[in-house]
Amino acid sequence: MPMDLNKIEQGVRLILEGIDEDLDREGLVDTPCRTAKSIAELCRGMDPASARSISTFHAEGHDDLVIVKDISFASICEHHLLPYVGRCDVVYLPADSRIAGLSAIVETVETMAARLTTQERLTTEIADRLMQEIQAKGVMVVMEAEHMCLAIRGVRKRDSRIVTSAMRGYLRRLPTRTEALALIGRSTSVR
Repeated sequence: MPMDLNKIEQGVRLILEGIDEDLDREGLVDTPCRTAKSIAELCRGMDPASARSISTFHAEGHDDLVIVKDISFASICEHHLLPYVGRCDVVYLPADSRIAGLSAIVETVETMAARLTTQERLTTEIADRLMQEIQAKGVMVVMEAEHMCLAIRGVRKRDSRIVTSAMRGYLRRLPTRTEALALIGRSTSVR
């Protein structure tokens, strides 16, 4: 079901009325419409049609780790409807020399992040999807993000970052996991 921009606009109007703002004020006249469009863009990953399959191709003799580092992403915390932004590192161990299209991995992270979710669930779902689509021997996803719900409200810890990880297959094994963590610049003391 497509997003209903009219309902989103109505909701924004209710919020503005709820905080006693004048909807006819010059700066707010078009705010409900602009906000509805922004929300639709930020949540574009909720549309099932936005999911692109990840193609693979044969790379003769390449069965070592493949790493896509520093994929920037933005998502919306489902608890406070505030954004969190950060970077994602994806590591996978190909099976049978099958290599994934790198742009497809980046698009997968960006698209899956573009919805209401928690960072913990997002990390897990990206790892599961990559494992299934690439059919790799192992996958590791590490996400680090700044959450506006921590930075601008509540405890107001502007410099805090949340780090989550998900490991599948061979990347759960200590030697491979240690190598992958070292290659993405993370501590290798994870047990």
